[in-house]
Amino acid sequence: MVSDVPVCLSIRQPWAWLIIHRHKTVENRSWHTNRRGRILIHAGKAIDREATAFLRAGRHPVTGRRWDVVAPDRFEVGGIVGEAAIVACLRQSDSEWFVGPYGIELAGARPLPFVACRGMLGFFKLSGGIIL
Repeated sequence: MVSDVPVCLSIRQPWAWLIIHRHKTVENRSWHTNRRGRILIHAGKAIDREATAFLRAGRHPVTGRRWDVVAPDRFEVGGIVGEAAIVACLRQSDSEWFVGPYGIELAGARPLPFVACRGMLGFFKLSGGIIL
């Protein structure tokens, strides 16, 4: 297997959008990871409707406080939407995004041109649109 094959993490919208636009810096998971470095952000087909409603109402989707971030009318789903670097896996954090039990700390996030592809749970590798 090729070592430079991109590793992806599938994240539901609007969380993926919040990450790639550098609003959300911690992705919560029920599992720990030792992985560090660049990953591609895959937007899953499912949308977190409750979090989306909070965003559209001008509220932070975790804390509920007033928030001035303007989300798009429509989120891209079912493909690669951006990239970020994993810098740590946290058990606790003061971040308003951390709800645990583990938080994957992300840095250097940015959007990429949308590439439709299937995703899967956990980390997965992508080569030419094919999951390896």
